[in-house]
Order: sequence, then C-alpha cells, then structure tokens
Amino acid sequence: MTSTLPAVRHPTPVPCLWPGSTVVCLGTGPSLTQADVDYVRGKARVIAVNDAYRLAPWADVLYACDAKWWNWHKGAPGFAGLKWGLQSAAKHWPGVQIVGKTGSNGIEWRRVGIRTGNNSGYQAINLALHLGATTIVLLGYDMQGTHFFGKHRDGSLPPFAICLKNFATMVPELKAHHIRVVNCTRKTALRAFPILPLEEVLP
Repeated sequence: MTSTLPAVRHPTPVPCLWPGSTVVCLGTGPSLTQADVDYVRGKARVIAVNDAYRLAPWADVLYACDAKWWNWHKGAPGFAGLKWGLQSAAKHWPGVQIVGKTGSNGIEWRRVGIRTGNNSGYQAINLALHLGATTIVLLGYDMQGTHFFGKHRDGSLPPFAICLKNFATMVPELKAHHIRVVNCTRKTALRAFPILPLEEVLP
C-alpha cells in the first residue's frame, strides 16, 4: 500500500531579499483599517500576519505560526506572494516555506530559525530582519481587544501580557544592530518601541 503521508520538510535559510529595506508588518488588531493598509502599498515591503492578508492580498509575504490557522485557510492558496510559517505548523502545506522555532525571547539571527514571542506578530519582526529590513513599521499591533475581523473560529486570543513582556526582550539586540522598529498602530498597548503617526514614518 502506498503511503499518503507528506514528505518531511526541514527549514531552509530565509534569503536576504530586501537588504537595507523598510518593511511594514501588518498585525490583526482591531484598530487596523483598510485605509492604513492601502496607504503603505508601494511605500515599503509588506508582511501580512495571519488574516491581515485579507486586507492586503497584494502583500509581499504572508506569515502565520499556528497549525490551526493554516488548516482553517487551507494553506491560503489564493495568496500570490511568499508564504512562511513555523515548521511545526505549516510543514504539510505546499508552497509554504518553513522556519524552525529556536526559543521565545530575543531575536534569532540564524536564518533557518525564528524566536516566537508567543505570537505571530513578534515572529514577523524576526522574519523581516532575515529578509533584510533595517526599518520595521508595525500596524495593527494593538496587543489588546480582539481582531479587526472579530474572533477566530475557536475564540482564541494571544496571551497579551506574556507577549508584551516578550517584545521588550527584542529591544537590546535591535539597538545593538542599529535596527529601527516603529509602532504606528492607532491604539496600542505595545510600548517597547517608539510610537509615531504612520504619515510621519512613511511620508
């Protein structure tokens, strides 16, 4: 009998596609608007986190870390950009590149891995660094409330208190590597990074 199990895949290094670039990471917080998403189009590279690809189907990258999310979205076959996910979550979906989980805090500089921070938005920052970002702009990183689309199918929410503590562990390494991260989220509990108006950061 022929096995129908998918072949085991292993992480491959994330290529430095955009050296010295500005990258916008789109989270899924309730303050994220279609107007903000449209504003950044063409001004920077864009990573859409989880359901943010619904507002930015043209994004350069889609990133999600949860197996249940990839299952709900059937591997997001309609998304035309690059797709990345954790090895443990996305390894069975064709077309999704995978990275390994190497811990919760700080930043993973080896290109085959990523630090998790207990949420996909955190991981998107680490992925942006691998891709070559030197400036990272955060949108939809409310770290409170639900999501711009409401609740997930199972009603789950990130452990916000833990996530906020994890973000703070990034800051020393970002400063040491002269990486700028700016939070342009309209309503945010994330205070680890400078908070500035989007129009000021991306004029």
